[in-house]
Amino acid sequence: MRDKYKFVGPIYDWLSAFYSGKSIHHCKVAMLDKLRPGDRVLFAGVGHGRDAVHAARLGADVTVVDLSATMLKKFQANLDREGVTVRIRQVHSDIMLVEEFEQYDMVVANFFLNVFDQDMMLRVLAHLIRQGRPGAHIVVGDFSFPTGNVATRVVKTLYWYGAVGFFWLFAGNAFHSIYNYPEWMRKFGLQVSEQKHYRLLLLDCYWSVLGRKPA
Repeated sequence: MRDKYKFVGPIYDWLSAFYSGKSIHHCKVAMLDKLRPGDRVLFAGVGHGRDAVHAARLGADVTVVDLSATMLKKFQANLDREGVTVRIRQVHSDIMLVEEFEQYDMVVANFFLNVFDQDMMLRVLAHLIRQGRPGAHIVVGDFSFPTGNVATRVVKTLYWYGAVGFFWLFAGNAFHSIYNYPEWMRKFGLQVSEQKHYRLLLLDCYWSVLGRKPA
């Protein structure tokens, strides 16, 4: 399996902090307060993994899936460095090969769906929804769809293209416009019950979107 994050992976934490301050981290943990001890949670794409650690410390049974061996090694190094002892299951795989359907109480895609072009993003989102049990929470954290006046929308869009351009150039991710995740989640039959926004300076640049599968 080709590891697209050999270069970016080792500096992923730094890039996140440089580009957003603490906003991306706050966005990633925004909906984890919905968890109860013993809930099974799937994280698609591990990133720096602090959201997965937070979920495990809340008592959830956590699985993280990542295609990048570099990202998983970075995640494990962070666990070792910070002395994290909670058990987190790590799966080195393409998420589309994970077929643990209707096994999870929450499925989380934080800054993950944006690596794909629209057709593939929709396939991945549908696949992730299948992993959730009836009534499961589906969480998407990412760059927010531009709203507001013309100037605000332009700034948010340019800010997004700075990020997507970097990862297109150095990781081979797809180059595309910003996705309106609540719209697509509703089209897949989810009830979108909550959205939390996070700012960079005065702009709401990130959001965490909470959907729920029909029970």
